[in-house]
Amino acid sequence: MSEKLTVLFLPESAYGPTNQCIGLGDVLLKRGHRVVFVSESSWAGKLAALGFEERLLDLAAPEPTASDEDAGQFWTEFIAETAPEFRKSTTEQLETFIKPTYQALIDGAMYAEPTLRQIVDEVRPDVLVEDNVVLFPALTTSGAPFVRIVSCNPLEVPGEGIAPRLSGLAQDDPAAWRPYRDEFERTHKDMWEAFNTWVVEQGARPLPYLEFMPCDGAANLYVYPQEADYVDERPLDDSWHRIDSSVRLTDEQYVIPDTLADRPDGSGLVYVSLGSLGGADVDLMQRLVDALADSRHRFIVSMGPQAVKIRLADNMAGAQMLPQTNVIPQVDLVISHGGNNTTTEALHFGKPMVLLPLFWDQYDNAQRMHELGFGIRLKTYEFTPKELNDAVDTLLGDANLRGRLDQIGAHIRHRDGLTKGAGIVEQIGLAHVRAKA
Repeated sequence: MSEKLTVLFLPESAYGPTNQCIGLGDVLLKRGHRVVFVSESSWAGKLAALGFEERLLDLAAPEPTASDEDAGQFWTEFIAETAPEFRKSTTEQLETFIKPTYQALIDGAMYAEPTLRQIVDEVRPDVLVEDNVVLFPALTTSGAPFVRIVSCNPLEVPGEGIAPRLSGLAQDDPAAWRPYRDEFERTHKDMWEAFNTWVVEQGARPLPYLEFMPCDGAANLYVYPQEADYVDERPLDDSWHRIDSSVRLTDEQYVIPDTLADRPDGSGLVYVSLGSLGGADVDLMQRLVDALADSRHRFIVSMGPQAVKIRLADNMAGAQMLPQTNVIPQVDLVISHGGNNTTTEALHFGKPMVLLPLFWDQYDNAQRMHELGFGIRLKTYEFTPKELNDAVDTLLGDANLRGRLDQIGAHIRHRDGLTKGAGIVEQIGLAHVRAKA
């Protein structure tokens, strides 16, 4: 690489967006570019270990014990404390969970703005990339091109022909969309207006109505396979680029434990994960594990941040965290919360899914997989052991579906979204550098 770029990534302080950016950043790093991650302070040392430069950012006044927290600990604790909200309908959650979550993110962006401006001035990036659901204006006012990544379900980009974001509503039930949209506007309008006013005061352009991120940067990337996309119902302009999947290559290898290697004839191997945040709900995790304890199938369980409190059954093995992108290729089925990374990674490797959504866009992914026939959506806090085990047996026994998903996975892998996404960021940066020369 004769022209070395400086690429700055700012992901949300959660595993999903950070892992998404790690995948792209790793490709750019291997191409010889300087890759700088601006991350919330609890990630200290974790990104440098992967070869990236780190710049740390506080999103609130540091707590006395902050240095002892794990990466993403703020959100782990936030979700654990808010778990009762997940038993509500998505409409009910708008005021009591979605709005406070947006407000917490907005508060973090406002608190971090002075420090982030200083970091941008010091790093002098050739292109800036943000994967978040609220804007940090320092990134769009630097003079260098700005790239937005949507690593949530693409319903985050609104349109009249698609269900509203975060609703989990079906594509074939448009009558249900308007009440949800009206409630979103009622609960979020004042907050959005205050945030938009602040964004403009920082020198950035106004945001689209009721949206917390801009769409007018150098490019917009979103992560979702073509086979599950919504573009037929909501076309996108040329600034939008689909990355069919973005499976990072930095995970360590995973060897199936000997205790699971000897399986009864006809049994399957299943990966179970409710994500790093969903795993904070110990009662839910234990109920899920107990419901599968008598299954003839075998399970690899990502146990989450409260792993020491969860008792696995004899037909299971697991750990607090697992190298997910190297586990999924080796299993037959994924039981998931429906996070966008897990959903797109399962499709990347051609695996059917049982989906137990908890919050945010997980409802949208669960509904999309269910209505496309790629999986079965269950009620997360109301499923019975029989319903869960029947869903597992149905999907593992559906040879036609598994064959279809095998083909879809092969097509997704061939399209190589990781390389495509990194290439778009690279070309934008190179064009900027050459224009200045």
